[in-house]
Amino acid sequence: MKISAIAKSIVAGLAAGATAAVTAGQDGTLTTGEGVTIVLAVLGAWGITYSVPNRAVSTDASRQ
Repeated sequence: MKISAIAKSIVAGLAAGATAAVTAGQDGTLTTGEGVTIVLAVLGAWGITYSVPNRAVSTDASRQ
């Protein structure tokens, strides 16, 4: 199965954003600083995950 770099980065961004949002919402309020942290987590995950290439698929039949 081949997963595109865009799909991989979108999932990573959603995971990072959700994690930051849950952590920020623990006290019941969302401050500006926490909002900035959520946005930076999403953007960072998108950029880093998009730039890292997928591992090459091995054609060796014994590695299944």
